[in-house]
Amino acid sequence: MTLFSWWREGTPAARRALVAAALGWMLDAFDVMLFALVLPPVMAELGLSKAQAGLLGSLALLAAAGGGIVFGLISDRFGRTRALMGSVLLYSAFTGLTALTTNIWQFAFCRVLLGLGMGGEWASGATLVSEHWKAEHRGKAMGLMQSAWAVGYGLAAIVVGVVLPITGWRGVFAIGVLPAFLVVWVQRRVEESPMWQASAESRVVAARDASAEQPVSGLAAIRSLFAGPMVRVTIAVTFMNACTLFGWWGLNQWIPSYLSLGEGQGGVGLSAQTMASFVFAMQVGMWFGYVTFGYIGDVIGRKRAYVIYLLAASVLLPLYGFLRTPIVLLALGPFVAFFGTGYYSGFGALTAELYPTNVRGTAQGFTYNLGRVASAVAPWVVGSMASTRGFAAAFAVTGAAFLLAAIAWRWIPETRGRELA
Repeated sequence: MTLFSWWREGTPAARRALVAAALGWMLDAFDVMLFALVLPPVMAELGLSKAQAGLLGSLALLAAAGGGIVFGLISDRFGRTRALMGSVLLYSAFTGLTALTTNIWQFAFCRVLLGLGMGGEWASGATLVSEHWKAEHRGKAMGLMQSAWAVGYGLAAIVVGVVLPITGWRGVFAIGVLPAFLVVWVQRRVEESPMWQASAESRVVAARDASAEQPVSGLAAIRSLFAGPMVRVTIAVTFMNACTLFGWWGLNQWIPSYLSLGEGQGGVGLSAQTMASFVFAMQVGMWFGYVTFGYIGDVIGRKRAYVIYLLAASVLLPLYGFLRTPIVLLALGPFVAFFGTGYYSGFGALTAELYPTNVRGTAQGFTYNLGRVASAVAPWVVGSMASTRGFAAAFAVTGAAFLLAAIAWRWIPETRGRELA
């Protein structure tokens, strides 16, 4: 049995759904992380402080929270693939338009619209994959999908390293419009989730038969997430995700700046090309973290795997902020990324296994993106603390967030091996 032998056990439709969601997530990462990678020259040209730059990152995350909730509802109502295509078009278009901005207000507008698409892609893509794959391979499928983020981040680092010295940051953002072409392939080749189709047919029947139980949608779907014993689970999952998102964005939004800003500004002082190579090395660790979490979660359970990764991240992330020696940072970076990001592979499977089909997209979008609302302050908090107390103290806050996330698992049940309802 080979590492990816499970891939052959999926149907052709399931494999295409996984490829579509993974490509969408990869290109999402590519577009979103361009901002973090070109932040120093953007700050210089637009005259932004660290706090203002952090605020721009927070605006995108707030918009992503709204986008995830809205596109989650859209995916439950109109289908997973339609929601996926709409979100990809949205974030691609406004990444490209960022190249034309001339002031902070125009830049902020593009970041908000980009964020809406970013949040929507994950909610629809994760639900599509979860519903196409069986329980014994769902964790591995979600791990492979999530690992595409590291690939997209790595591609962004390569593009910035090559394009930024030639065209400046505007040319980098102009390239971000290319993911829109993925929509053409999704429309032609990716089948809708059979579970969603069955749920949609039940809605038609219910609409014709007044005596039938009416399916939930909109605000009723959100209220159902807090009904009965699910209220404690929904709150715990949302809080856990808020803490992990705070830690992830607080660190990753500022790592490129931490590495490239001069020592007088609290950074390490690497060149743009060297910084890009350091970030690329971290994406290698991130990719392995995402992929292996899927396997580990399918074997020892979601809860144990999550807690192990989160506790390791709570120690490694602050340590990274205290170090200044480039060779040590280069060696530690992949391990920081491995534990500080790999757990995300489990979130899509966990949420899919906790909630039924008729509200699954809503649950994915709500619990992930309401948590993102709380975490949206992370780029601003880290940026502000880096200005006043230095990056070491700022990154220590991210470690505390991961520790709180691990504690939240006391109220989240194990779901490994659970077939979808």
